[in-house]
Amino acid sequence: MYCQEDLNPGQSRIMTGSQDTMETKTILRVVVNENDIRKITLHRKPQTLTSLMEQLAEKLGFPYKFYLQYEDADFNNALVNLTDIADLPERPTLKVIALAASPAASPTPSTADTDIVSLTSEEGLSNVRQAQWPETFEIPNFPVDIEYRLRQGNLLFMKDQTYMHAPRDMKHEILEKLAESTYNFKAYPSDDEFNDVASALVKKHPCLIEPGSSTGWNGWKNSLKFKMGNYRTKLRRAGCTDVLINAGKRGSQDPERSVKRPKRFEINFLPNCPANEDDCSMESKRLQLVEEMKKSHPSSTLISRHMDSTFSLRKKEIVEKEPPVKETLQRWPSLFTERQINSEFNRITSKNLKQEFFSALDKHASRFLDIFESKKGAVGKRLSEFLQQIKPVSTDITTKRTAVLRGLPLILGEEASNFFTTALDCECDTPQISIGILTVIPEDNQDSPQALHLEASNTAIILEGIIVMDDLENLPDAMCLLFGLIYALNLEYPPQLKNTFDFIQRVFLSLGHKSLKPKLQSLNNLLLM
Repeated sequence: MYCQEDLNPGQSRIMTGSQDTMETKTILRVVVNENDIRKITLHRKPQTLTSLMEQLAEKLGFPYKFYLQYEDADFNNALVNLTDIADLPERPTLKVIALAASPAASPTPSTADTDIVSLTSEEGLSNVRQAQWPETFEIPNFPVDIEYRLRQGNLLFMKDQTYMHAPRDMKHEILEKLAESTYNFKAYPSDDEFNDVASALVKKHPCLIEPGSSTGWNGWKNSLKFKMGNYRTKLRRAGCTDVLINAGKRGSQDPERSVKRPKRFEINFLPNCPANEDDCSMESKRLQLVEEMKKSHPSSTLISRHMDSTFSLRKKEIVEKEPPVKETLQRWPSLFTERQINSEFNRITSKNLKQEFFSALDKHASRFLDIFESKKGAVGKRLSEFLQQIKPVSTDITTKRTAVLRGLPLILGEEASNFFTTALDCECDTPQISIGILTVIPEDNQDSPQALHLEASNTAIILEGIIVMDDLENLPDAMCLLFGLIYALNLEYPPQLKNTFDFIQRVFLSLGHKSLKPKLQSLNNLLLM
């Protein structure tokens, strides 16, 4: 038998490690916004303010810079800025304050106290698009001589309704500039988006209206479509990756390969390499990321910087090679963290996943519950079970979110039993499902299949039959992160919940055309009543 004095310092630490962990565990009450107040457990006590903020950013999945305030007992628990870790009380209440507003934030109302700013660096993402397709397309300025001729034509139109017949050279310059501006948003615009550009052109320059056209711009729209094809050919020859990947897809050159282009309104589907980077330099950074993730306390600053820099390499691998999720997990382990899922979604869509997802969910939660209560028949019976379970804690926002997300597939006519699954603490094997959310419950808590399991001991995400993330806070967090992973890994929506995910995409996150499928439009109309 060894006394502690007989052991070297390393052995002593090993024997007492479990006890030290218990002593250094920190419990925090964190106010994200008035509808999102969380209990956070840090398994290691932060020694510095920077360490505290890094741990919180990782736990909460924040892709933005922030500072903290705490309730100070010396001032009757009024909020005071936290500037020194020594001021932190034993079990503190902290409030998160964002530093700045995001230029890419959605204009939709938010329940958050603060706006969100992305951490993505300008240097790392100088090669990517920064905004979604605009509500109103802004016609760019044309060369000086073209602008002068258009101004004269507009004056004549205002005077006596004289239409201009644009000569060939003028039309070429106009279409070339429009194609360039269009590509700044999309390489492959839809028919509706071509309509947006053509209608905006004749609205700004009414002398270009086509009197024989039903809309006044059909000819411009068709010409712009051809010009965009020619413009993509130029970019393909220059080596732009988002159009180069589709070279030879038409005709008989390479009929086996499928056309690879954005399916869910991604603005950066396959970006070019950033300036001063190539595949070798990005691969070197990828290896650094893998090594960093092996550390007990990886540097979130280094990870964010390198994930920005290697974005184009990662997307190239995922889009072109379509690797299994297991392989991507090995090559890009940092992608499967809350913070980087939020950041990657921002890189791909320019939207803040967590803020917009939960803002929309919280905005409609009460109306959703009213709709659940009004449903009759078999679906109404199943929804009423959810409502019964949340009544004792009806004011808790996480409870409401869970009930809404579990009930959403039911009112859209979809079966989610193979998506939302449960397992007991004592079970070693996970359910054999390709994609879904796993809730781990205590062994003595075997409820009905309709149980919400609000006191689950663990929540995990399963992709292609393997757990890619676990120890998540709750089911709503898991659903949000799973949606982000689907975009990050370019996966298809679960076939049994296609309408549910499409509703989240188009209504919650405003990614897509305003026109919805009838079933989705009906539900959206009910929410707005």
